[in-house]
Amino acid sequence: MSFDNRAIFEEEHKVFRDNFRRFCAEEVAPKTEKWIEQGIVDRDIWTLAGENGFLAPQIDEEFGGLGLKDFRYAQIMIEELSRIGESGFALSLHNDVIAPYLDAYANDEQKRRWLPGVCSGEKILAIAMTEPDTGSDLQAIKSKLEDKGDHYILNGAKTYISNGILADLVIVAAKAEQGVTLVVVERGMEGFNRGRKLKKMGMPSQDTAELFFENVIVPKTNVLGQPGMGFIYLMQKLAQERLVCAIGAVAGSWFAFEETLKYVKERKAFGKPIGKFQNTRFGMAEMKTEITIGQTFVDNLVMKLLDGKLTPDEAAMSKWWTTDLLNRVVDQCVQFHGGAGYMMEYPIARAYTDARITRIFAGTNEIMKEIIGRGLGL
Repeated sequence: MSFDNRAIFEEEHKVFRDNFRRFCAEEVAPKTEKWIEQGIVDRDIWTLAGENGFLAPQIDEEFGGLGLKDFRYAQIMIEELSRIGESGFALSLHNDVIAPYLDAYANDEQKRRWLPGVCSGEKILAIAMTEPDTGSDLQAIKSKLEDKGDHYILNGAKTYISNGILADLVIVAAKAEQGVTLVVVERGMEGFNRGRKLKKMGMPSQDTAELFFENVIVPKTNVLGQPGMGFIYLMQKLAQERLVCAIGAVAGSWFAFEETLKYVKERKAFGKPIGKFQNTRFGMAEMKTEITIGQTFVDNLVMKLLDGKLTPDEAAMSKWWTTDLLNRVVDQCVQFHGGAGYMMEYPIARAYTDARITRIFAGTNEIMKEIIGRGLGL
């Protein structure tokens, strides 16, 4: 299949892909090594993306966006970043995981206050769900909101928060009297502190941090949606988040495959390219087939999302299967690289370490199977 000419895309999508691909080639790829060395992306890449219309383009024009409600534009950006091996610039987290909460649940006053900055890159987003003792069990969160009339007092701690250092607006899930509630904590609020930037196995330039909330005064005007509805809001948005993971996993698989295809055509052993050996040839054939199957499945679910028909079961299927696929592919690709595959100067080594987290974030793959199994009535 031709990656750029899949049936789900129309001419305007191809033009958008060309523009974003150029942006990635000129503004992102040359900075990847620098970002890895410093352990965080430069803030100016966010404002540059905003200037080019690549931040939350689905937001209505009156609030600073482009009004592009078609999720295929998001899919294109996820794919193009994955296909240059860029894992630090968390554009999709900002655009496709967190901004939809503000778009769906913020009132007009909140949208006017926050969304223009979200679209310009002035306000980088994070979402804080995971706690030191709570992973996939969101009902068990301990962060607490104490009602003080016109404001809440927020206390608690969160961990493994992507964009945790750079974020200006953090959507925090905490328990109020009515139940789990989402509040927006802003940079500079007294008592809101960032802990250490966590050192990870992979994705070294994606800033991941601990966040601490000590008697933070959160105005009632920063409550997102209705108090007590937070768990329902989270569940409503998780299907899209898991499809986002699947899109990135398939695109990451293509990246690893293409890097390896180049390598096995050039690297020689026993007088001929290693791609000429049957073991290599069969392995590459198997990978291309599986990745193509995954791409077809994911593209189908993107169209279902556009039609409002994507189910939680399907999103869970796509998340676990494609991230498992990605991990199998990068492992096989490292093997085909031999000793070179273990060297961080080769993109495949980074792809290998970056891939491992995909089976854990957005709900572990075991949780995905649990969701699918329950959907079967088991």
